Amino acid sequence: MRVKRGVTSHAKHKKLQLANKGYRMTKRRLVRVAKEAYLHAGEYAFAGRKQKKRDFRRLWITRISEAVKLRGLSYSSFIHQLKEANVTIDRKILANLIIENPETFDEILDRVRSVN
Repeated sequence: MRVKRGVTSHAKHKKLQLANKGYRMTKRRLVRVAKEAYLHAGEYAFAGRKQKKRDFRRLWITRISEAVKLRGLSYSSFIHQLKEANVTIDRKILANLIIENPETFDEILDRVRSVN
């Protein structure tokens, strides 16, 4: 007796088509091309999640740098002074403080300057 695989193949193809919904032209229609597009999309998504972290860190550093520059200090010296003063606030929180609560950021800056 032979094995008929039509139902399984059809289900796999249907699943692939659903995953590729919104793609254009053959990437949506043809199974072989769609599978390749699906795999590439997964790779791009994975890389994108890593890139996102880098991008945000760059944004925070830029914000801190500009805020500190306005207050007469360079970014590198500010970070160095933070470490010497044992202030363990990460760049994300510092950048957030600059935008939402600049008075608190000024207090941190004064504390760092008073220690050094």
